[in-house]
Amino acid sequence: MFSVGIIGAGHMGKLHAELLSRDERVKLSGIYDIASDKSSKFAKKFSIKKYDDIDALIDDSDAVFITTPNAFHVKPVIKALDSDVHVFSEKPMATSLDDAKKILNKVERKDVVYQVGHNRRFAPLYKYVKSLIDKEFHPYVAHVKMNRGELQEPRWVANHKITGGFLYESTIHLLDIIRWLMGEVSELYCVATSNVYAELDDFTTVLKFENGTHASFTSSAHATWLYPFESIELYGEHKSVVTKEMELVEYSQGLKKETVSKNYSRLPIEERWGYLEEDKLFVDSVVNNCKPPVTAWDGYKAVELVEACYESARNKKSVKILKKKRNSDV
Repeated sequence: MFSVGIIGAGHMGKLHAELLSRDERVKLSGIYDIASDKSSKFAKKFSIKKYDDIDALIDDSDAVFITTPNAFHVKPVIKALDSDVHVFSEKPMATSLDDAKKILNKVERKDVVYQVGHNRRFAPLYKYVKSLIDKEFHPYVAHVKMNRGELQEPRWVANHKITGGFLYESTIHLLDIIRWLMGEVSELYCVATSNVYAELDDFTTVLKFENGTHASFTSSAHATWLYPFESIELYGEHKSVVTKEMELVEYSQGLKKETVSKNYSRLPIEERWGYLEEDKLFVDSVVNNCKPPVTAWDGYKAVELVEACYESARNKKSVKILKKKRNSDV
């Protein structure tokens, strides 16, 4: 059994604490949050120690889960890595490429597990799509959509200084997923506008991949919560795969062939959205001292795609993604 501290007493902190408390290999060591009242309630709920000093929590833990808002991941991650403590960091890895590089280079020099919370990779629906691509389905082109209904609840999601920008919210998950499904991006061109909120809130991006395939990607911050708020359409040779959130997927196997439909909507959300498996696999990686399923490199590449979108939109030019194979190439 090893001890896990939680840094961040919000929704994601509670979700991970619930899942970790079910794992007999883990003991929750405590909670730290800058909001003392929130950490007090959290500590009472899970019957764990409340820490008023983040360094003390890290010192008393074998691993930490960083579940603070987006822009506040880097400092606690670096603190934990410097103390040789294993880290699970919620997405994004960082909200700038420079900070992502700092973490990437730090992880490369440490003998600890560092995993980024790109939970979609563990959702049964996306695992099924990935298995089709690995076995029998070759997508040539794709259309990806990730919308948000509003930037009003919680209030901080409209604060660029906290989120890092709209693309660092849920949208980064689908940028990670499309890279996972279709391979490395070689170039992208993004058009973005500010229509409802004070920041860029509507994006259209064309991505080219190293293997010659391409995709369109759209994301809006003010679309209402019309179902499905996220979807992927993949097109192969007389075949297609269409997803609706993490609930429904249809696979057209070919001309004059049966269409396969799968419905995951009845699964508990922690399983349907991949949280259960990503936490289990993080614990597996710590216990077995092995590579985590979502690495620092994966986290870095997701940040790189977000920053490339912003750069392209800002300069009105396409951005080439340099081909890198090792952390040391960064």
